Amino acid sequence: MHQQAALILVDVQPDFMPGGTLACHEGDAIVPGIDQLLRRHLFQQTVATQDWHPRGHVSFASVHAGMAPFQQIQLYGQPQTLWPDHCVQDTAGAALHPGIDWSSADLILRKGNRPDVDSYSAFQENHGPDGSRPSTGLAGWLRERGVHEIYAAGLARDVCVLWTVQDALALGFRANVVWDLTRPVTPESDAATRTTLGELGVGIVQSAELRA
Repeated sequence: MHQQAALILVDVQPDFMPGGTLACHEGDAIVPGIDQLLRRHLFQQTVATQDWHPRGHVSFASVHAGMAPFQQIQLYGQPQTLWPDHCVQDTAGAALHPGIDWSSADLILRKGNRPDVDSYSAFQENHGPDGSRPSTGLAGWLRERGVHEIYAAGLARDVCVLWTVQDALALGFRANVVWDLTRPVTPESDAATRTTLGELGVGIVQSAELRA
């Protein structure tokens, strides 16, 4: 077991899979590997995040007249990508992926449930109307359980996984990305993501290394 370490599985939900409303490139390819990793019980704590948007969420292009998905606007003084409607509360696309046995997860953390604020990272929401990034409470939860290092997998590599490890570092955790168990929205972003992770000092590991 990886002592004092947590596995954070970010937004492994049908809407981010091929055929979903916000499909990541080859997103379904990570499902078997994540299921196998969970069954091995290799980490002191396991956390799953779940994107959980109300209808009409501020990040949806459909609520901004004349705007299309993947265009950007300024929201509270920060750039905001507009997304297709996705992971709407109580829809099948918002469920945790049914191909994974989630019974060993210690915490399921729903995020993005405020209608006026987006939420990429497992640790903090995006900037809100007052300019702050409210905590999700995850950092304190992990610290109270003796966790000092996190390993992030899931979707999307270039958005929510990236923001999660950036925030983990800023909050004093060692951070790693399980590269083969993540996928991007667009594969063209991979080179930039790798460069950013390297500059930050985030470890890039493969799931086989964790199982060894």
